[in-house]
Amino acid sequence: MSGLNKGTGNSVNEGTGSSLSKGLGKVQVSLKWDPSPLGMPDNDLDIIAGTYTAEDPYGKPAYLVHFDSRLSPDGTIILNRDSRTGMGFGSDEVITLELDRLSASYARVVVGVAIQQGDGRKTFGDVPNTGVRVVEGYTELVSDDFSEVAGATAATVVEFVRNDGGVWQCRRAVRGFDADPEAFAAAMGRRG
Repeated sequence: MSGLNKGTGNSVNEGTGSSLSKGLGKVQVSLKWDPSPLGMPDNDLDIIAGTYTAEDPYGKPAYLVHFDSRLSPDGTIILNRDSRTGMGFGSDEVITLELDRLSASYARVVVGVAIQQGDGRKTFGDVPNTGVRVVEGYTELVSDDFSEVAGATAATVVEFVRNDGGVWQCRRAVRGFDADPEAFAAAMGRRG
C-alpha cells in the first residue's frame, strides 16, 4: 500500500438472489471539487477502491486501485481520470468498476476518497464544492457532498457487496476518517 501519499450504509440496490435479478454491472464513481484559491496549496483529493475476498471481506484489501496503481490486476477496476488540483470542468477524478466481471472470489469493494496532506492538515470542510456521484448507466445510486464528514481527512463513500446469490448490491457508506491516504487505505474496509 505504499505510495498513496503524493510528495454504515443504507442499501441502495437490493438484489433478490433469484436468477432473474442481474444486480449491478458497470458502475462509475466520479469526484469533483474546486481548485484552491490563487497562491494557496493545491487541493488534491484521490479516489481509492479496495477489493476484499469472500474469505476476509473486512480484513486487508486483496488489492487497491488509486492514482499510483490505476488498473486492477484483472482489468475490472480502472481509474480513468486523476487530478491533482481540481481544475477543469465536470468530474476531476473518475473510477469505473465492472462488478459483473469480478471473480467470484471477491465479495466486497469499498470506494473512498482521501485528501493529500502534503501542506498541512486539510479536511473536506476546507475544500470547496466537493461532491461524489455513483451511477450505473443513467441511474444515480449515491450522491454526497461530504458535509456530514466535514472534519475528516478521508472518507468511505460506497460499498458494493455480493449477496448469497452472486448479485452485486450498492450501499451508501459515508464514514469519515482522520488519517493520511496510506492509513486510510489500510482501514477503509474494516467494520465501522
